[in-house]
Amino acid sequence: MDIRLTNSKTRSKEVFAPLDPQNVRMYVCGPTVYDRAHLGNARPAIVFDVLARLLRHHYGADHVTYVRNFTDVDDKINARAAEAGRSIGEITAETTQWYLDDMGAVGVLEPDHMPRATAYIGEMVAMIEELIARDHAYAAEGHVLFAVDSWKGGYGRLSGRSVDDMIAGARVEVAPYKRNPMDFVLWKPSDTDVPGWESPWGRGRPGWHIECSAMSKALLGEVFDIHGGGNDLLFPHHENEIAQSCCANGTDQMAQVWLHNEMLQVEGKKMSKSLGNFFTVRDLLEQGVPGEVIRFVMLSTHYRKPMDWTAEKARDAEKTLREWRGLLTGVAPSQPNEDLVTAAVADDLNTSWAITNLRQMAKTLKHVQYHQHHQTAPLTQSAEVVEAEFLASARLLGLLEEDLGGWLDGPIIDLSSYTARMVTAREKAMKTKDFSGVDAMKQALIAAGVEVRMSKAGVELVPGPGFDAAKLEQI
Repeated sequence: MDIRLTNSKTRSKEVFAPLDPQNVRMYVCGPTVYDRAHLGNARPAIVFDVLARLLRHHYGADHVTYVRNFTDVDDKINARAAEAGRSIGEITAETTQWYLDDMGAVGVLEPDHMPRATAYIGEMVAMIEELIARDHAYAAEGHVLFAVDSWKGGYGRLSGRSVDDMIAGARVEVAPYKRNPMDFVLWKPSDTDVPGWESPWGRGRPGWHIECSAMSKALLGEVFDIHGGGNDLLFPHHENEIAQSCCANGTDQMAQVWLHNEMLQVEGKKMSKSLGNFFTVRDLLEQGVPGEVIRFVMLSTHYRKPMDWTAEKARDAEKTLREWRGLLTGVAPSQPNEDLVTAAVADDLNTSWAITNLRQMAKTLKHVQYHQHHQTAPLTQSAEVVEAEFLASARLLGLLEEDLGGWLDGPIIDLSSYTARMVTAREKAMKTKDFSGVDAMKQALIAAGVEVRMSKAGVELVPGPGFDAAKLEQI
């Protein structure tokens, strides 16, 4: 089965052919660690976690190397440390662990390597020296800058922009020491208040872009298979990575395939603090939204489409996962269904299609379990065989993992008495035409994290994300 991926470099879906099938290499840009990971930060972590799982399934776990870095030297980190009155090391150690904890809670496996930028300063300095020696960079007033017009390999090709468009549209730092407005910083001076390392150009620290070029080369080589990240990194970060890597290494490419996930929205709007819809992964977890539910919602939309996080999607995801986990009897996983799930994931990470097929597999499992238990019809497969395949298929997406199921271990929530009270109140309101009591009770239930579903068939109450037993008892 071929794996097909949409290459941002060629803007087309291509059959993936690794440089060496015995050593498939992927680098993904990780977080700048100065605060909690917001919900948008979780999307690339989950998307590329699924890709790593697919590659390991296809080529073998021992033949895949997945690298995701931590940027632990950055002006945002410096500002946060100064604001908090704490050391930069304390801030980065704490926030790095926060990130790992939060990504673990949504089922993201740790990559093979998680390099910290500060551990590769020597490699960065060496790469900058090579760029200067090849006349692709120059020193000026304690800075070193990459000379964009020195590279004839096609700057702007990845993002599809002309240099003129990039100058007009980019937030280009205006500095007298730049030869060209598009030249970008490889090294910058540090005063005594911020981190710095000795270099041929004085005490300073690296620019953001050179970090990934140096770390990926050190761990994966000059040219590797896949480079990924959010599409907000396409320009300038990834564009600059390609330019400096190709010029320093004398290659015509940095990575064969470039993958970019689209951004995230909340209830149809861009997530922002000004709109009051900005929240972190930890915020959701503390509100009672299970990490597995967050992952399910993320994977329900194709990675190349904008993902809209809504409370309704979270409720539906939780209901589905409850149903799926309720079908499991402890059978060990076998192999994923190649036609229904592996094929979907292999087709440009079409996780939404894979989840649609998992729903059908769950229905089949439920049907087989029923008939096997009641011995009402001859079966071509045992329930255990169907369950083993269903579980393996879900786990290809990182769902139904054992360590993600703890959210179902709590006490059983019995809403039957509240359902009866709502039915009685509704029947009374139908006679009196006064629905104020029904509305009041409905709002109180919603405030307690209970989803209220009313139809002609009756009333259904379902505990949703953020369920609060204490509030419920007050109704």
